[in-house]
Amino acid sequence: MSLIEGSQGHEVDARTYLAPNAANFTALTPLTFLARAAAVYPSRTAVIHGANRFTYSQFYERCRRLADALRRRGIQSRDTVAVMAPNIPPLLEAHYGVPMAGAVLNALNYRLDARSIAFILAHGEAKLLIADREFAPIVTAALKELDSPIPLVEIDDGVGASLGGIEYEAFLREGNPEAPWDTPRDEWEPIALNYTSGTTGNPKGVVYHHRGAFLNAMSNAIIFGLDHRSAYLWTLPMFHCNGWTFTWGVTAVAGSHVCLRRADPASIFSAIAEHRVTHMCGAPIILNLLVHAPEQIKRSSDHVVEVATGGSAPPASIIEGMEGMGFRVVHLYGLTESYGPSTVCAWQDDWADLPMTQRAARMARQGVANLVPNTNRVVDPQTMTDVPADGSTLGELVLQGNTLMRGYLKNPAATEAAFEGGWFHTGDLAVQHPDSYIEIKDRSKDVIIVGGDNISSLEIEDVLYRHPQILEAAVVAKPDPVWGEVPCAFVSLKPDAGPVPAEEITAWCRANLAVYKVPRMIVFGPLPKTSTGKVQKFELRDRLKATTRPDGQYPSADMPTDGVLERSFAKLKKIIQVFYRR
Repeated sequence: MSLIEGSQGHEVDARTYLAPNAANFTALTPLTFLARAAAVYPSRTAVIHGANRFTYSQFYERCRRLADALRRRGIQSRDTVAVMAPNIPPLLEAHYGVPMAGAVLNALNYRLDARSIAFILAHGEAKLLIADREFAPIVTAALKELDSPIPLVEIDDGVGASLGGIEYEAFLREGNPEAPWDTPRDEWEPIALNYTSGTTGNPKGVVYHHRGAFLNAMSNAIIFGLDHRSAYLWTLPMFHCNGWTFTWGVTAVAGSHVCLRRADPASIFSAIAEHRVTHMCGAPIILNLLVHAPEQIKRSSDHVVEVATGGSAPPASIIEGMEGMGFRVVHLYGLTESYGPSTVCAWQDDWADLPMTQRAARMARQGVANLVPNTNRVVDPQTMTDVPADGSTLGELVLQGNTLMRGYLKNPAATEAAFEGGWFHTGDLAVQHPDSYIEIKDRSKDVIIVGGDNISSLEIEDVLYRHPQILEAAVVAKPDPVWGEVPCAFVSLKPDAGPVPAEEITAWCRANLAVYKVPRMIVFGPLPKTSTGKVQKFELRDRLKATTRPDGQYPSADMPTDGVLERSFAKLKKIIQVFYRR
């Protein structure tokens, strides 16, 4: 028997202290962040949205009202509540109010088409939908595809037409702010449901637990340098991995959430100046837009703004341009399955003395493991042995730790495959450098990342194959100076097919895909294949690289292109510029 000495010299059986009890264990949940912030800093500004301001006391009250209103409408433990809204207070409040009711938050990607939204609502078994009026057309179309109606709460933020549901502020008034709210008995309880971008067909439902949300939020807050003086600007969609868990992390340190309905350069620069923004996140396209914004809306900051970015690494010119405007960039890597950031390209002081191109190359790597207990390895996918840390030997990046999903909703086979051998298999091919930093080299699943959104090449190919005149199709990522990557479709026509304009294929895709998934270029001709008939996508990528000009622009004389697409893209950029000046 193992004995230890008690407080008064008495010998006590050590096994008495091995079991957790109410005194030494409570389930981890990010909901406690809000309760603490409201108790310690009740008068501090928690949320800023236009002219509206909520203190932490008011923020807490609104979230408690939401939780009680949901319960009064019949929402029970583990029910799914879906929310479709931009980065405005109701979506932020849902990150607390929904789990406070014991329910699971499903923040919807408003960039998806109606069919995808309908699939997610049905697959996630949403018991109630909170939707912003701006998305009335998509929401209305999605609800029509469901077999049974879903109760609807609509957000009136001054944009869009009524959806016919109860207005959000009226719904909040139904709740009692003094009613008790639920804390999970088990930190493994689900807190959120997030859907992948459908990179292998229909999107998969990724289930987050309270423990992972707590730990990832704390890790991000510490690594990103957040504290009670921080003003965090919401340029990253809250629907994306719950805003990389900064929805909870900013509250943990009692910082200020600066909401932004649209992340355009004019609004970003204005918010930074007005609210002295200290931190923000976003896909590389956000950085690109800021650097190339019209000079009349640019504002140099008199303080450093920390910017975390993920997805395709920003080029040296973008990093240099951001630094010139007072921003400091850090590169992150993660997946929906890992609550967003799983690795960080931790800054090393000696990088400051390197030439910009070398420094950018260091900063563009995916880096090292995040702060919470977390391990990443680059392994031979067959033997699971670590590849040499030589910066050149390819292997699969695998993860292990506390900030990985519970699993895929209603998909045990996919869950088992993802966690095979006790590691999460990312499917990303990487190298490990001698300094232990990892660098992603390719995506084994041929995912295309457009401005931070994942697109399945298989999904686009499926639509192309349904075109009556197309015999074969393959889609790969085309490097793009604005979006990072865009889809490029290689197609061969049926022998009896007459000439098919690229515009027709583009229109076909636009009718069957979300607009950001439509190929930006159509290339006609036979597809390269292996002896077994498999399309060699690497050769298609090489063709694209061979025809890229130094400025990253297309087309070249050797590459057939869709002139209408190029003109449409130029028109889109003009529309964006007009939109930003609003």
